[in-house]
Amino acid sequence: MKKSTVARQIYITDFDLQRLEELIEAATARSTRDSSNIEQLEEELLKAEVVDPAGIPPDVVTMNSKVCLKDLDSGEELEYTLVFPPEANLAAGKISILAPVGTAMFGYRAGDRISWAVPGGTRKLKIKKVLYQPEAAGDYHL
Repeated sequence: MKKSTVARQIYITDFDLQRLEELIEAATARSTRDSSNIEQLEEELLKAEVVDPAGIPPDVVTMNSKVCLKDLDSGEELEYTLVFPPEANLAAGKISILAPVGTAMFGYRAGDRISWAVPGGTRKLKIKKVLYQPEAAGDYHL
């Protein structure tokens, strides 16, 4: 489960909200190992404010955003692009919204810290920078 020390507003476009709701509906219809992440994603979407793509702050992690993360335990820096499950490819740095780290970083902003439980304890990351965000780049329907 992810935690944040401050309350945050999640911004989402109507286009991404519709796609994520369809993803949740399809995943819920079948038994999946991602069920806890799906529930967490559903909770996040309930808090989301639907805005025009131009209204999303440029430092927010949205679908298809590329981010630079820092592992707060090891100091390692990681780059991931947040994608829908069919495009996921960890070797290429494309992480699914249904992967624990994908669900955890969705909606957070540059500078935010995220943590979630993993089998070996708790993983802690800081979002150092949003390297690319489709809304900020004017790429509204990737």
